[in-house]
Amino acid sequence: MDPRTFWEETYEKASPVTSGKPSAVLERFVKDRPVGRALELGCGKGDDAVWLAKNGWEVTAVDISETALGYARSNASRNGVKDRIAFEAHDLNNSLPDGMFDLVTAQFLQSPVKFAREKILNRASQQLSLGGLLLITSHGSRPSWSWVAEGTVFPTPQQALDALLLDMREWDLVTVDNFERMATGPKGEKGKVTDTVIALERRA
Repeated sequence: MDPRTFWEETYEKASPVTSGKPSAVLERFVKDRPVGRALELGCGKGDDAVWLAKNGWEVTAVDISETALGYARSNASRNGVKDRIAFEAHDLNNSLPDGMFDLVTAQFLQSPVKFAREKILNRASQQLSLGGLLLITSHGSRPSWSWVAEGTVFPTPQQALDALLLDMREWDLVTVDNFERMATGPKGEKGKVTDTVIALERRA
């Protein structure tokens, strides 16, 4: 299926209600950083973008789904931060927002339909200012509610980093590791999951 159609249908079936909470990894690695300009890839319903804006960031938040972006704009309005977030529709296979950023965040930017994820993340990393943070979180395990096939072997953190094809002479490592947490599925399911986290700073 065409990616735009897939994600439109996915969000059209979803509730506009959000958790109101940021991604755990985003909060953990960004809460103490100096604020600046942030690029969020795959913003969904907007909770991460709202959290960043509430904490002083100027945010460009991207999603392929206009329905998701509508939910996210409403979320930003409810929280009084719509003027700090620019929501943009992009098929990341084809385009990225213009500009340079102090933070590029991609929290679970994964898809069951065709998606050149590693190439996209590599391109986005080139839009980081010196000293900026690249923060990528991906699924490192399969919860019971996942669309990922049973028996899937997940990359190690190092394998996930290697797949980005970054020139590591340009980066300082903050963390490349797995972290466990308790998660809630779309129907209230509870389970322990593993997050694979890559956090790198562009060398000044």
